[in-house]
Amino acid sequence: MKFKYSIKAHSLFLLAVVTVLNFLGILILRSASNMDAAIVSRQIVGSLAGFAICLAISFIDYNRLIKYNFLIYLGIVIMLAAVAVWGAVHKGAGRWIVLPVVGQIQPAEFVKAGLILFFGGYFGRTQEHINEPKNLFLSFLLFAIPALLVFIEPNLSTTIILTVIFTVMLVVSGLSISWILVFGALAGLAAGLLVFLFTTDNYQLIPFIQGYQKNRILSFLYPEQYSDTFFQQANSIMAIGSGGFFGKGLYNTDISSVKAGNFLIEEDTDFIFAIIGEELGFRGCLAILFLYIALILTILWIAMKSKNVAGAVICAGVAAWIGFQTFTNIAVATALFPNTGVTLPFFSRGASSLLSLYIGIGLVSNIGLQTRE
Repeated sequence: MKFKYSIKAHSLFLLAVVTVLNFLGILILRSASNMDAAIVSRQIVGSLAGFAICLAISFIDYNRLIKYNFLIYLGIVIMLAAVAVWGAVHKGAGRWIVLPVVGQIQPAEFVKAGLILFFGGYFGRTQEHINEPKNLFLSFLLFAIPALLVFIEPNLSTTIILTVIFTVMLVVSGLSISWILVFGALAGLAAGLLVFLFTTDNYQLIPFIQGYQKNRILSFLYPEQYSDTFFQQANSIMAIGSGGFFGKGLYNTDISSVKAGNFLIEEDTDFIFAIIGEELGFRGCLAILFLYIALILTILWIAMKSKNVAGAVICAGVAAWIGFQTFTNIAVATALFPNTGVTLPFFSRGASSLLSLYIGIGLVSNIGLQTRE
């Protein structure tokens, strides 16, 4: 099958939505960081570099990239192994490595884009035999290795995001209904068992959850008993509610401001949505949610028009990544989920996250650019 690039097919709407989200993210981050010039400058540099990388990737044929799938996979494993050996520890977690000139990066963020590209090519090649047990076993094994390396950092939240991305890509690749029902039943049983263990005070029997993670889940289930752990989410709800419909205004420093009173922690990363709610109000939150929905629907539309399974699977992975991570961040800020430490795409501080997101958008743009002769 031959392909050619069509500039007319370039989704300018996709790039426009991403640009608006990124621009709003910088404005909100400036407020959340209390006008910290260093933080804002790094975010702007990361945004410009990310956009340039996005444009460059959009003109590199993804069908050529997936030919180097196992080199990409090997690079992912090596990066995560480097974190395990040389990772810089911050707040008890070793998730970062320090590179000369570049500085500190978080490899787990790039793993998201890397695994999407890898499994896009892998599922594209094995689509006709994906439901065979040996192929499914190999798929799970290939996913389990990097997922386990991310988990032991420890980084449970990113492990969950990677699992959701992998699951969506597997389903889109042509997984049969029977396998979906089997895996769905197993996941349901596992979730039910976890809930049972926590609600019956037997959570000590869960060996793979760290102490701070158990406390976060317990504070979510019993906020009054664990108020010392739940206070971040309680203050986040207070901030969002205090914004009302119109908000208190961007860069608000009023004495009644939850942000100005330093009642929020991690307001420039995990709880940046609380700043959006307080300063832009319900209408601002709604507008940003519509932008995210427009972005995800545009990516899914490009997936539907993809000329092969690999392209559709890659787009589905990027949509699942942005959609689930956005939903989780907002759910944590509004106490619908336990505190997971998940950032808000294009808004939260972090150059690694921005660059990785732009790599994903670049892949989607490239898929949208190609048309059949």
